[in-house]
Amino acid sequence: MEKVRISLLAKELGIKSAILIEKCHEKGLSHIHHHANTLIPEQAEMIKQLFQPVKKTAPAKEESKIKDVVAKQVIERKKEDKLTPQTEANKVVKPIQPGKVVRFNKDVPRQQGVAKFTPVKTFWKKKHPHGFVQHKKHARLEEISEIKKPIVRDKETKVVMEPPITVKDLSFKLGIRANDIITKLLLEHNVRATINQILNEDIVQMLGIEYGIEIEINKRDAEEERDFIIEQGPTRAEDRVYRAPIVTFLGHVDHGKTSLLDSIRQTNVAAGEVGGITQHIGAHKVEMNGKYVVFLDTPGHEAFTSMRARGANVTDVVVLVVAADDGVMPQTEEALNHAKAANVPIVVALNKIDKPGANPLRVRQQLASLELIPEDWGGKTQFVETSAVTKKGIDTLLERLLLESEILELKANPKNQARGVVLEAHLSEGRGVVANVLIQDGTLRQGDIILCGKTYGRARLITNDRGVEVKDAGPSTPVAVADFSEVPEAGDKFYVVNDIQKAREIAHERQKKERESALSKHQHVTLDSLYSKIAEGKVKEIRVILKADYKGSVEVLKKALEELSTTEIKVKILHCGVGGITESDVLLADASDALIIGFYVTTEDKARILAEEKGVDVRLYKIIYDATNEIKAAMEGMLEPESKEVVLGQVEIRQVYNISKYGNVAGCYVKTGKITRNSSIRLIRNSIIVYDGKLESLKIVKDDVKEVRAGFECGLKIANYGDIKVGDIVEAYEIQKIARTLTG
Repeated sequence: MEKVRISLLAKELGIKSAILIEKCHEKGLSHIHHHANTLIPEQAEMIKQLFQPVKKTAPAKEESKIKDVVAKQVIERKKEDKLTPQTEANKVVKPIQPGKVVRFNKDVPRQQGVAKFTPVKTFWKKKHPHGFVQHKKHARLEEISEIKKPIVRDKETKVVMEPPITVKDLSFKLGIRANDIITKLLLEHNVRATINQILNEDIVQMLGIEYGIEIEINKRDAEEERDFIIEQGPTRAEDRVYRAPIVTFLGHVDHGKTSLLDSIRQTNVAAGEVGGITQHIGAHKVEMNGKYVVFLDTPGHEAFTSMRARGANVTDVVVLVVAADDGVMPQTEEALNHAKAANVPIVVALNKIDKPGANPLRVRQQLASLELIPEDWGGKTQFVETSAVTKKGIDTLLERLLLESEILELKANPKNQARGVVLEAHLSEGRGVVANVLIQDGTLRQGDIILCGKTYGRARLITNDRGVEVKDAGPSTPVAVADFSEVPEAGDKFYVVNDIQKAREIAHERQKKERESALSKHQHVTLDSLYSKIAEGKVKEIRVILKADYKGSVEVLKKALEELSTTEIKVKILHCGVGGITESDVLLADASDALIIGFYVTTEDKARILAEEKGVDVRLYKIIYDATNEIKAAMEGMLEPESKEVVLGQVEIRQVYNISKYGNVAGCYVKTGKITRNSSIRLIRNSIIVYDGKLESLKIVKDDVKEVRAGFECGLKIANYGDIKVGDIVEAYEIQKIARTLTG
């Protein structure tokens, strides 16, 4: 037997919940105090009868009855007030919606169905079953001028909406007040929202079900790619041919990525060709024994991950370049973790093998400890010893890459219309907008109409990676294409379409949608939203990026976090390292939907700004068990109220003065934000926190001051600590208490 909620019944009848509650009291249903209370079907039907539309023959008679009933209630309440004027605890509190502000003003004109209250001087608080409600003392209910009649309107049964969908949009489409939607989200779904807040699509669908309206979300952009592929017609198995693997070089700086790449290209340049490669277009194609390999010229794993975050997963194989004389370095581990997160095969190039200090066995052991086991040791990773100077191992590396691609069975259909991704784009004098693109499927021909992100155009000029003009280009081919209406962004997908008018309309629509969704960002998993996402089945794995002050701390914390894994939810450490939290860490978290946990380290300024822009959750801890306990609590939905750390500013120590009987004093310059006399501070040296405490004094020249802002110099002394050095950073921060909410 399905019960009926008061708020829904009131909406159906077109009256206020408060009036419906009073009617329930008249009928002896004293347990009804709030719009969220429910009635059994028989009770609901009884109440409905009271609000049935009256017959035209006697409209005044029924209205008069209702007026008499309400007037009688008013008189009874007046009597109660006279009998017990000082005993406010005995007064019946009219149920109201939680969080709703009740205004009392004698100047407000009487409205239909709204009680008018007289103004008073004092306030008092009465404990209401649904929270503290603010009331006026000795408030007097005057008689109601008119009774609001039921509103009868045609109800929509189906609406079509395009994301992003805000509360305001939903209110307009459904014909339901925004405040009612916000209240419903808070009370029934534990989601705190504002009128302009963009709602999760699952929440939108749920609201549609609850309001009895089918909501169709038109994901035009998501459907466009499928539509473009369908336009091409079915692909027959015999039309699919082998395509060249697309390879990215990653590794530590100065380990020879660029030199190795240049060596491969120079080896492949035809004999007698003057000038070698004449145009840099972000990728190049190398031939070996009639087969090809395409190499992407990325500046590092940050660019690799940034493109992946935009949905441009163009890499088939990653070559991890490690110098045989230097071994595994911090950036080597970072690059490896970025490659693992992309879930692509890895081939290791042990470079600089010709150097006197080369020790390939040691490097193999180091990489084996990072789960890259060589094939000759029983693992699955291919290792190739190379030298950019002597050209040793170049051919072997190409052979291994071709072998890896055969295992992957990379195929494409050259008969299709082209589609692919933008690697780089720029405005060229004489040629207009030029986009360097990589064709992933199909064949691009001169004159083809191209839709690319928020821009479109014709392929009037196509040049290959050697600067030679070509009439067409097939799968896995990097080319430069001119011209477009605007400069596209790196990572934008492109498609060949048949109608330029269609391409123009879609490009303009995307531009419009981008402006509308400027506030719309991908909502990453955070500790606040973790439990709700687990409950919804959206999260099966908690991905974590871990940074700490020492290697020992990293290992202990990594083990402690991994032990939180259960049979349903796994905690996976994507990357861990020593040092502060960098932009690279944030980019990896953004692309992989991961949390960042820092232990006794700080976040670089640029990384902090980027994390705020991307919505990446960064958590800093000083006690290991605080980190593990908080994540465990988040997994169980038992988060305590949050203490949020807010960084106020950063101060650079430029001079250190030793004053007798006083100790070391720092002469400083405020780089960002501000520092206050009462703020907490931490002393940072090489991105590691060496001390956390308070200030003893803050001065400008000889005067004590409460705060110093960016661009000014100051002197300061740290309380109970004197080990300060030139170049140290003093970071000022404060702790704010914020009520934690679990939002989906």
